[in-house]
Amino acid sequence: MSQSSSTSPSLSPPGDQSPSSGGAIRDVIAGLVVFLVALPLCLGIALASGADLFSGLIAGIVGGLVVGAISGSHTSVSGPAAGLTAIVAAQITLLGSFEAFLLAVAIAGVIQIGFGIARGGSLSAYFPSSVIKGLLAAIGVILILKQIPHVVGHDADPEGEMSFHQPDQETTFSELLTTIAGDIHYGAAVIGVFSVLFLLTWDRITWLKKSLIPAPLLVVLIGTAVSLFLQGQGTGWSIGADHLVQIPIAGSASEFFSLIRFPDFSQVLNPAIYMAAVTIAIVASLETLLNLEAVDKLDPRKRNSPPSRELVAQGCGNLVCGLIGGLPVTSVIVRGSVNVGSGAKSKLSTIVHGILLLVSVVFLPQYMNMIPLSALAAILLVTGFKLASPSLFKQMWRDGKYQFVPFVTTVVAIVLTDLLIGILIGLGVALVFILHSNLRRPVRKIVEHHSDGDIVHIELANQVSFLNRAALERLFDGVSAGAKLKIDASRSDYIDPDVLSLVREYASTTGPARGTQVNLVGFKKTYRIDDAIQFAEYTTHDIQRQITPDQVLRILQSGNERFVSGERLNRDLGRQVAGTADGQNPLAAVLSCIDSRVPAELVFDQGVGDIFSVRVAGNVVGTKSLGSLEYAVGVAKVKLVMVLGHTACGAVTSSAKLVASEQDAMDATGCEHLQPIVDEIAPCVGDVLNQSSLTAAEFLELPQERSSTVVNSIATENVLHTIGQILSRSTVIRESAKAGEVKVVGAMYDVRTGRVNLVTPDPSMRDGGTEVSALAHHSPQH
Repeated sequence: MSQSSSTSPSLSPPGDQSPSSGGAIRDVIAGLVVFLVALPLCLGIALASGADLFSGLIAGIVGGLVVGAISGSHTSVSGPAAGLTAIVAAQITLLGSFEAFLLAVAIAGVIQIGFGIARGGSLSAYFPSSVIKGLLAAIGVILILKQIPHVVGHDADPEGEMSFHQPDQETTFSELLTTIAGDIHYGAAVIGVFSVLFLLTWDRITWLKKSLIPAPLLVVLIGTAVSLFLQGQGTGWSIGADHLVQIPIAGSASEFFSLIRFPDFSQVLNPAIYMAAVTIAIVASLETLLNLEAVDKLDPRKRNSPPSRELVAQGCGNLVCGLIGGLPVTSVIVRGSVNVGSGAKSKLSTIVHGILLLVSVVFLPQYMNMIPLSALAAILLVTGFKLASPSLFKQMWRDGKYQFVPFVTTVVAIVLTDLLIGILIGLGVALVFILHSNLRRPVRKIVEHHSDGDIVHIELANQVSFLNRAALERLFDGVSAGAKLKIDASRSDYIDPDVLSLVREYASTTGPARGTQVNLVGFKKTYRIDDAIQFAEYTTHDIQRQITPDQVLRILQSGNERFVSGERLNRDLGRQVAGTADGQNPLAAVLSCIDSRVPAELVFDQGVGDIFSVRVAGNVVGTKSLGSLEYAVGVAKVKLVMVLGHTACGAVTSSAKLVASEQDAMDATGCEHLQPIVDEIAPCVGDVLNQSSLTAAEFLELPQERSSTVVNSIATENVLHTIGQILSRSTVIRESAKAGEVKVVGAMYDVRTGRVNLVTPDPSMRDGGTEVSALAHHSPQH
């Protein structure tokens, strides 16, 4: 989403608003193409609004020159908006005159300027992307449906009119059916169909598409030439004025200026004027923000336009339009999408389009009136195909129902109503899905298996409304009697008072009555809920003394499941640091590799004080690492010793290659203390190569995939070898294992999945308490 801004330009590479010479050429070309498209749209929207045709042209000129100069958008183009036609027509009728309406437009501009200064553009950050994409697709569908009649010369509905219910009492579909039934003009149809085919072919030839020659300009020139050629060829072929652009032509300068209308300031005290102004300001601002967001999504460079600055620009534009007789303006997707598709680099293209509109109206109206509407309709039709591409629908389908349903709803609603009503329907559906999602998962529930009973972690969402109370109450009711419950609000920005009341009641009354211990953490001071700790979340001496080796193994296993699923516990590490400051009572000792991808505390989702972590390259056992493990078992009284290897182990890979090539570590690497690690791994290399019927030379020549498989087998064998070394060389660990006080197990960590799998020694290698069962998965509850 675009970020809120006031009047400062958006973040973009330096020089974007002042294009280079090459960019300027692209901008001029894009401005020319947008001008050709905007010309009939300005006239058609004015006609559909029940206003003077000249008012639409003034709005287009102001949208290009005034709004374009002030706007911070690189690609958006403003002008009279199809989405406002119904409102404009209704307000002109309600206020009694076009001049009174102009006063409302000017006041609406002032209101929009106020919106922008107050940073009202921040509203754009709350538009769901599914609705924005639905808006783009809907405009594409409407362009296709609306332009087909114009392409074949059926021009009963004004060009630029976008509503489902048309001014000619037809609908989008009935107009299309009338056209299909045969109400076409042969001359216009020839030009229109040829233009569509020409544009589609042009886009498929790479060198033509990348050339500086704009295909739409060629379409207009060829279409005009064909139209002139067909003059006098009979009524079925000769193209009359009703199928051509129709700019009002003034016979003199005084007649030209007489076309300009001014606001009726005598109505300044009329309350209806201000109601109309507020309506226009709100609707125009909403359409602008939506269209701006949509056009930004089309920008290949993905630049963000400052929305609040855009409101100021639109307000200035509407103020000027109201003062000189123009229709209200907004940012318009159709013009913006054509602008982007024509290769515009900066807002220079917008200004160029405004200049060309002004020149054509003042100096060249008779020549502009030679352009057939069918040629211009072809440009819009092809634009519609690009906006409503099948790939967009496929992408939204792949994104799931929470994206696809609001997207499709927005498309259908806009097509069957109008832009404003359709957007509101789409936003409503998106809001329902958002509320449903929040109702479904107002919290995250995780069950942590512990030696003295499971701990139920409830982590509240960022926003917890009164709608979430029922779901949270069901979670509380589902906590078994005598359990331990932690309610964590550290990630919540807002919690509804009803929910806070429920939490207070459960913590003070309901929970204790059921024998449930409740920890409360992370609640803001304004909630009047203090942190309360009724049970320790770290390992205490009593827990360590009572727990069994199998229970410790299940705790590590559950932690790894949380790590793999992305449901790691939100631990209060600061409190754990304070709680363990006077002593430690770890449950397990993990001998793992120094590999940066295998941090034991994270892999097993454990907190401060829960495990000893002994790390050495290749997870081999030497004098110092063995001494550390003996201290963990004999003094600290851990209940589990785990040797943790991992796939794609660099130490094992290097050792295997050194052993196979009979090289010394010092000679090969320059590392003078590396050879003892290689010596520890060497027996495993020989064993695995023998089991695989591979010679050392064959191993060195293996392709990458097969070599990796062999290395992983060596790493697994090395884990079992290390277990054997620990039990054979350490009396205290061996005797503790035989007595059942400690369990020594091996495991392999998969660096691709994050999952830890236990490895079972060969029966001939079992000693004391080393036998382990296959890994059973205990997934966290949600």
